Amino acid sequence: MNPLKIGLIGYGGIGRVHALAYRSIPFYYGLPADSVQVAGVATTHAESARKAAQEIGCEFWTADYRELLARPDIDVVDVTVPNVAHAEIVVAAAQAGKHIYCEKPLAMNVAEAQRMVAAANAAGVKTQMTFNFRFFPAIIRARQLMDEGFLGKIFSFRGRYYRSSYIDPLKPISWRQQRAVAGGGVLFDLGSHVLDLLYYLLGDFDQVQAVMETLITERPAAANVQETVAVDVDDIVFMHARMADGTLGLVESSRMGTGSPNELVVEIFGEKGALRFDAQDPSWLQVYDVRDANKPLGGLRGMTKVETVGRYEGARSPDWSMAPSFVRAHAECQYQFLKAVAEDGPAAPTLADGLHIQAVMAAAETSSREARWVRVAEMEERTS
Repeated sequence: MNPLKIGLIGYGGIGRVHALAYRSIPFYYGLPADSVQVAGVATTHAESARKAAQEIGCEFWTADYRELLARPDIDVVDVTVPNVAHAEIVVAAAQAGKHIYCEKPLAMNVAEAQRMVAAANAAGVKTQMTFNFRFFPAIIRARQLMDEGFLGKIFSFRGRYYRSSYIDPLKPISWRQQRAVAGGGVLFDLGSHVLDLLYYLLGDFDQVQAVMETLITERPAAANVQETVAVDVDDIVFMHARMADGTLGLVESSRMGTGSPNELVVEIFGEKGALRFDAQDPSWLQVYDVRDANKPLGGLRGMTKVETVGRYEGARSPDWSMAPSFVRAHAECQYQFLKAVAEDGPAAPTLADGLHIQAVMAAAETSSREARWVRVAEMEERTS
């Protein structure tokens, strides 16, 4: 892979994960250390940018992302800032001719997402979304089995992502709980991951029916203060979904999932079998084969744990038998994008894929507000 230099815009919790993953890529694939290099970092404050550069080990830092975009040595821009700033930065990066790697969700709304996709298309740059759960080997194996027809006709599906991150009403409010900065709540933050996995495995969404609630309506403005701030985004979402091929399923997402530190589960049920992925047990894909269950005496009836572990094509370290991690999945998502840039190949999931997920989320919000089924195309047509 030809050496590539990355400009990292934003260095909060997820920005640090991205930097860690970039640094690890050469070790995974036996590449020279300079093959993947974060060459500059931009944050909103000079002091935080300077500290970020020290952690990352890059010489250039700035409090103005435009200075980063102006550098001719930057090949790829990685956007990890709060959602409200995605559109401005992505459009500017495209106009500067930079390839774009963007955190989810793509934008604050569908109109913004459409502008971002149009800017990238006009500039002819490659793009990719950070939907890192696609890059667990178990999900890759699930897609392979489905492409081979293992499930036969799909009957239904379920996807859920539960965390317990906001069950304490005294936990101070964050930008993720303010619509003006985040655009949406748990559906944008966690639900987008589930929606992308279902999209990756089952294809386009056609229409949705959703109920969204805010369970704790105000929170402290900061730690150890009496002042409170209204929470104006969703804490929990329940959604019925119909895919383009007519398949029905359920999607749930909650940041109020007591006892669930980080539980993402996807299940797909078909006439010949079923698949189940649990991100808390990432070395395995659970598989049910009706053909085996129909053997005399029931065969080996029941879900079977199929070994997937760290099976990444071309990886040299660690040994394939090691369990994949959250950071490893991020690194693979980044590596596949950088490889597409270096070799001028296709990248996925693109900003256009992120736009489809944005439209699904907009349909869910409209459905919850108007108490009806809403077609995803309706959201795209309203703003185009």
